[in-house]
Amino acid sequence: MKNILITGGAGFIGSRLCEKLVEKNYNVTILDNLSPQIHGEGESLLYRKVKDISTFIKGDVRNQEDWKKAIKGQDIIVHLAAETGTGQSMYKVEKYNDVNIMGTAHLLELLANSKHSIKKMIIASSRAIYGEGKYNCQKHGSQYPACRKEKDMENGEFNPKCEICNNELSILATDENSRIHPSSIYGINKHQQEQMVMLMGEALGISAVAFRYQNVYGPGQSLSNPYTGILSIFSTRILNRNDLDIYEDGLESRDFVYIDDAVDATILGIEEDKANGHVFNVGSGVATTVKEVAESLKKWYNSDINISITRKFRLGDIRHNVADLKKVKDILGFSPKYDFQKGISKFVSWVKTQNILEDTYEQSVRKLKEKGLIK
Repeated sequence: MKNILITGGAGFIGSRLCEKLVEKNYNVTILDNLSPQIHGEGESLLYRKVKDISTFIKGDVRNQEDWKKAIKGQDIIVHLAAETGTGQSMYKVEKYNDVNIMGTAHLLELLANSKHSIKKMIIASSRAIYGEGKYNCQKHGSQYPACRKEKDMENGEFNPKCEICNNELSILATDENSRIHPSSIYGINKHQQEQMVMLMGEALGISAVAFRYQNVYGPGQSLSNPYTGILSIFSTRILNRNDLDIYEDGLESRDFVYIDDAVDATILGIEEDKANGHVFNVGSGVATTVKEVAESLKKWYNSDINISITRKFRLGDIRHNVADLKKVKDILGFSPKYDFQKGISKFVSWVKTQNILEDTYEQSVRKLKEKGLIK
């Protein structure tokens, strides 16, 4: 039986990973601070799922003493603990750097300067490190556009443009060799975490694997956190009978990957030696528009709320993303099992079993407007 530590193991991805690893006879330890933004007050559903099947340590990755306690006797670390809101990261910069960068630094310094039994590290990276990702210009080929210009978006021109000819670009699947140019503090954090773990893993002789997760969704996703998870945000609004305001023209798209697919890929990284030293995209390989998400949820909930295309926009938001999965398929044999409609049906069925929570989305929007991040 292998001993494995999951930081953030009471979170959305971590709790499902814990369940699946226990089923495979791993001895799981969890280090989690049970952040109220994710878990609310009292015992959350996610915490209740894992507390009796794991060794649970309530602690903080910013505290090296908590790290010392958590890594004792472990063979593998899956480092998921992080602050995760792209918008929120733009005005809580110190907190995001403290948790995401310094929290990881405490781990790596401990591994470099003390005796331990760690043989492998898995780091949760993010598609946010790519910024806009990969596009194509019919005249000038593959491009990696910078952030879209505020003036263009004010004129309703939302698609990225070629820096040479100014023609609109078309989306391409973003592969792992694509340019890294994050457009948020969160994206910068995740890239730095990835670099730190991969570099120190090689230096210390510890196998390291990074997963660049796309937009993960599914049962267990926080319905109270207004900063992450568009399906959860929209679901909470719909169930509170609040209309949905869609930014831009609704045709912006994301790669939505179902939770079980994300976890299955992670387990392949844990168990397969051929994963060592690699970074992998984990997604569905399909781009789904925000408008399609809203309309699908409205249909699944049999709701009569209104969906408005507002043409507002948030500075720093990307237009599209879709993952190129060739590398993770070729090396690890990973293929997603859930398309969007299959995944959303399971998500909605789960949501219907939950208590309807207060919709705090408008409060988060006001904060972003106050900071000048929404136009």
